[in-house]
Amino acid sequence: MTEPLIQIEDLTKSFGARTVLRGVNLCIPRGCLYGLIGPGASGKSVLLKLITGLYRPDAGRILVEGQDVHKMSDLELQQFRLRFGMLFQNNALFDYMTVGENIAFPLRRLFNYAEEEIAERVSERLRVVSLPGFEDRLPAGLSGGQKKRVGVARATITKAEIVLYDEPAAGLDPVTSQRIFELLRDEQRAAGATVVMVSSDLDRLLTVTDRVGMLYRGRLVFDGTTEEAKTSEDPYVRQFVHGLTEGPL
Repeated sequence: MTEPLIQIEDLTKSFGARTVLRGVNLCIPRGCLYGLIGPGASGKSVLLKLITGLYRPDAGRILVEGQDVHKMSDLELQQFRLRFGMLFQNNALFDYMTVGENIAFPLRRLFNYAEEEIAERVSERLRVVSLPGFEDRLPAGLSGGQKKRVGVARATITKAEIVLYDEPAAGLDPVTSQRIFELLRDEQRAAGATVVMVSSDLDRLLTVTDRVGMLYRGRLVFDGTTEEAKTSEDPYVRQFVHGLTEGPL
């Protein structure tokens, strides 16, 4: 395994009486497309938010290039988040903004670019996600797959070195879902970014990942290559990856 970019050590997080993550240890290599899998409510989305500093852990730490995320000041954390792009589960598009305004939002909020450059970047992103000329459309007039593509364009417009995707193909038909995963893989390879992707669509997720981690009841029960996940004899991993109806889950 190559040099880790993200290192998670003994991470624990609770919300009230409910413990979501229990002593998670994980290394995510630089330039890797990492798939995070597991049953619902196993802590996958919470882990993404901990990595970006949106949540704070109860115990343990997260290191990005050796920097402890949760020891940063508010100003340092603000600068740190410039390194991230993120696509949320529900796309999080602003209904009152056009497609172009949605995609440009991170640039306008985080950087001081001229409007001409912003327009050029938005146009370039729309071409990449096969939606050229969609700048003036409103989200309400888009299909589910088109909304996902707009979300991808927004998540990647800052050319972030770390991109987090939370259920990027949720609710899409199998063909559109496969196209979204292939788009994300192509984007990751073109940018050389480190990507962490949460998805329940295992059949398609495992066609694009380099490595896979499985969370179960807040614990990391597997971490390895995609091929190792497919051939694992661990009963939890085997049942989940192959969709078996009998097993420990």
